[in-house]
Amino acid sequence: MNRLVVGAHYGMRDWLAQRITAVIMALYTVIVAVIVLINTPMRYAGWKALFEQGWMRVATLLFAVSLAWHAWVGVRDILMDYIKHDGLRLTLQVCTLLLLGAYLGWTIQILWR
Repeated sequence: MNRLVVGAHYGMRDWLAQRITAVIMALYTVIVAVIVLINTPMRYAGWKALFEQGWMRVATLLFAVSLAWHAWVGVRDILMDYIKHDGLRLTLQVCTLLLLGAYLGWTIQILWR
């Protein structure tokens, strides 16, 4: 009897996603920290000038997408481990996705308004 294993290797994909998004967020944090240390004290005009540059907007959006993906993988794993009722787990997962999507939309609005 041959068995078809379905759903294998999802753990590796999620593990890798967590590591890649963590590296992206760490690099962004270091870059922003260096910019702030170089320009201390940074006033409103300095922050505004920094975020008017296209590369900073794109880097910030990449950070926000990485944060959302990182959060999604973590929260989804927690919900799958601890919420046994399927309907409640699905509801919480949908709410989490909607909230993360709203945060990303808000980030885009802030960066490109």
